[in-house]
Amino acid sequence: MIGIFSFFNLIRKPPMKDWIIIFLLKSYISTFLDNLAVKNGYIKYPLKLFKSFDISVIFSYLLFPVSCIYYNQLTDHFKIIGTFFITFAFALPMALFENILEKKTRLIKYQKSWGFPHSFGSLFITFITVRAIYKLISFVSRKQNESAGS
Repeated sequence: MIGIFSFFNLIRKPPMKDWIIIFLLKSYISTFLDNLAVKNGYIKYPLKLFKSFDISVIFSYLLFPVSCIYYNQLTDHFKIIGTFFITFAFALPMALFENILEKKTRLIKYQKSWGFPHSFGSLFITFITVRAIYKLISFVSRKQNESAGS
């Protein structure tokens, strides 16, 4: 419920289309990477909301994309160094929380050699990747609008 409320609250800030793009892009990327980790036996989700999904549906389709919208709104005007610090500030608590969930619950189980550094790295890289794609889309869109107005 918090994730759904947060989503609708975050997309109210203009430009709404950008936040929807980020939400969908983050959902797509996290689904792809999560499926890859599950299929290769690095992560397992013993308790599933939907039996037909091998991934964490709530995390991949709601919580992670909502956090990415907030992250992109926060870093929208930051330079590269500031963005890396903010990315660290987002990825570290998420990875720590996932590590606690892995140790204390049956929601997620690390397999093979997967651990905290892998979770942190994948979170960090996906935040940066989505931001880079978002900035690229914004740049191309701005250039197209400039040439259409000429």
